[in-house]
Amino acid sequence: MFKSTLQVLLILMVLALSSAYGFNTDSLFNSAGNYYQNQDYDEALKIYLEIEQKSYESAPLYFNIGNCFFKKGKLGYAILYYLRAQKLSPGDPDVETNLEFARMFMPTRMEGIKINPVTTFFDLIVDSYTLTLIAWAASVLFILLMLYLSVIMFLQWRGLVIKIFAYLLIFLVFVSSGLATYKYRTDYMTEKGVIVADETRILSGPGEDNDVEFVGVFGLTFTIEKETDNYYLVLFENKRKGWVLSGDVEKI
Repeated sequence: MFKSTLQVLLILMVLALSSAYGFNTDSLFNSAGNYYQNQDYDEALKIYLEIEQKSYESAPLYFNIGNCFFKKGKLGYAILYYLRAQKLSPGDPDVETNLEFARMFMPTRMEGIKINPVTTFFDLIVDSYTLTLIAWAASVLFILLMLYLSVIMFLQWRGLVIKIFAYLLIFLVFVSSGLATYKYRTDYMTEKGVIVADETRILSGPGEDNDVEFVGVFGLTFTIEKETDNYYLVLFENKRKGWVLSGDVEKI
């Protein structure tokens, strides 16, 4: 309930800011939606991308752009925008369903085996929540701890139950802060990307004269380890590594 309320408030704030910058997001969304319903996916996509170009970000926008690209048969870009929507709204069932459906058309999958039980456990906890929500939870718990300790000192409370509750709050503050740090590191400090071209060669070095390690297909995701002018050194989920032409991929 709190998560849904927070998402609604964020959307309302973005809508208010968009009005201040002189474009009517609601009107554009409705217009694009009408074109989409009439199966004019080119015009719908044009309007949605116009909204995105005005620095507007939201899971519904990225979801709709992904749907347009899917209808146009550009599955690499569809997966890209579903992943962007998923980043802003983790656990959204519509995004999850469309993303998995689009991935069914991928000729190759490269899921890796997660051998670190600690990171697997943390991923299981944080994947369904946004960084904003986790950070808010950590902040609220910290404020509650400070208020509780202040009350204890002012009223000079004693007793085992009082101490246990204080230790519990301290534990929750440390856990929530650690999860927020982990979420920030994995989702924002680590750059991730996806192949949007139908096929692209993964090379042993940053240049066309290098050996081809293997051929990557649309929808494959990776982390970016290094950048040059025209190439990224990327690491795929199955731990295979190589250089890919930047024009064939997009950052999530």
